[in-house]
Amino acid sequence: MNNDLFETGLTNRRAVLGTAYVDASLAAATDFSRDLQEYVTQYCWGDVWDRPGLSFRDRSLVNLGMLTALNRGHEFKVHVRGALNNGVTRDEIKEVLMQTAFYCGGPAALESFRLAQEVFTAMDAEATAGAAGA
Repeated sequence: MNNDLFETGLTNRRAVLGTAYVDASLAAATDFSRDLQEYVTQYCWGDVWDRPGLSFRDRSLVNLGMLTALNRGHEFKVHVRGALNNGVTRDEIKEVLMQTAFYCGGPAALESFRLAQEVFTAMDAEATAGAAGA
């Protein structure tokens, strides 16, 4: 393993997805899945996400469209949070999903709208709980 690339990937992955999510994913890795977690961290997050051609914000927008097209709900929800962490607005997410309605089809867009709303609702509840505890 390239430790420098892995550490860069870990930094990028945490910046986009949040430390708690990444640490939980890595902690949940088994002997069976650990190699994949290391591969994704090293090459996706340490190499591809670290390229200078697109900002994290732009990469997030691209990911939302691709994950909608591929109907990958779990990863889509993870990347909705990541997109918001990267400065993408809810209205911009809506516009990406409107674009997918034409190019990927209505059912794919409807599912992604539903999943995005789940994330928004959860994040709003977390913010309310955090404000109440402050």
